[in-house]
Amino acid sequence: MRKLSIGMLFLAAAGCAMAQQWEFGGVGGGAFLNTVNVSSSSGSATAGFEKSFVAGVFVGQTISPHISGEIRYEFMPSNLQLASGGTTATFSGQAHTLHYDLLLRTGHKEGPVQFFAAIGGGMKIFRGTGTEAAYQPLSQYGYFTKTQALKPMASVGGGVVFRVSKHVNFRAEVRDFITAFPTQVITPPPGVKYPTLLHELVPMAGLSYMF
Repeated sequence: MRKLSIGMLFLAAAGCAMAQQWEFGGVGGGAFLNTVNVSSSSGSATAGFEKSFVAGVFVGQTISPHISGEIRYEFMPSNLQLASGGTTATFSGQAHTLHYDLLLRTGHKEGPVQFFAAIGGGMKIFRGTGTEAAYQPLSQYGYFTKTQALKPMASVGGGVVFRVSKHVNFRAEVRDFITAFPTQVITPPPGVKYPTLLHELVPMAGLSYMF
């Protein structure tokens, strides 16, 4: 009897694993609004990162007909930027994100169209990759550094999935990547403070394969 019970448990676990669907895909898009307002006795400026393209990949697993989970990676070649009064200073840079999101879906997973909301978290690495110089424009508002900073990241957003065929999906989505401002990469001088949070609005589209 005991052997029969153990066998039934193994069969049930195998059935659950076979019922789960996996999804692998790639996305591309752009990164916007990734700056903060800075004020000091010298005046005002914006500090942050230039607009850039985004490329990423993800692996997802269907947990239930309306819930799935995804591990995602995105790369953004975002140059560091300071701007004030018509003057702009830039410094080569990039960012990498790695996060896990839960997707809450409407409709059935086999349906032709599904809307979804996404929430999750992970980490974002900011890197300054340029050459540091003794003189930098707008240094009264910040200094560019050739270093990197690892920050915890929250990911929220939503989108829509169109079923192209039995195994292929097309998706369009918008994410907000929220982190603390990386003051190790753009360092404020004494007397200048940057806002705490940095938002990055990221619209993306992509294709995925279900198996």
